[in-house]
Amino acid sequence: MRRRFQNKTFDEINITPLMDTVFFLLIIFMITAPLLEYSIDVSPPKMEAAEIKVDDFTKVVHVNKAKIIQFEKKTLTMQQLLNRLSELKRSPQGKRIKVYLRADRDLRYGDVIDVFKTIKRAGHGDISLVTETEK
Repeated sequence: MRRRFQNKTFDEINITPLMDTVFFLLIIFMITAPLLEYSIDVSPPKMEAAEIKVDDFTKVVHVNKAKIIQFEKKTLTMQQLLNRLSELKRSPQGKRIKVYLRADRDLRYGDVIDVFKTIKRAGHGDISLVTETEK
């Protein structure tokens, strides 16, 4: 008596090991991507700044290291700055106004961004940061 073995052919590919590998790589990339972003040593370049041409459509906001805001030769709070810049934006020439933010180099980055956001909230989209010229 002879036994017959049936040879079945499989016409399907087992993708379980492939999916395991893909998920493993995905997890590795999710863990290492934030580490790569914050491990870069950033040294911003020195800039050859052009001189600011002051006219009726140029406004400069000054912030010193004591976080005192001066605008149009007056000391203002954040709210007063927001109100004054909003008034300027609503004026007939408000669309042409360019705002420069001049902050002390020893001021914290977050404090500069807070003033920047206040200027943006007042409706001014054309904002530039003032730098010193190289010597």
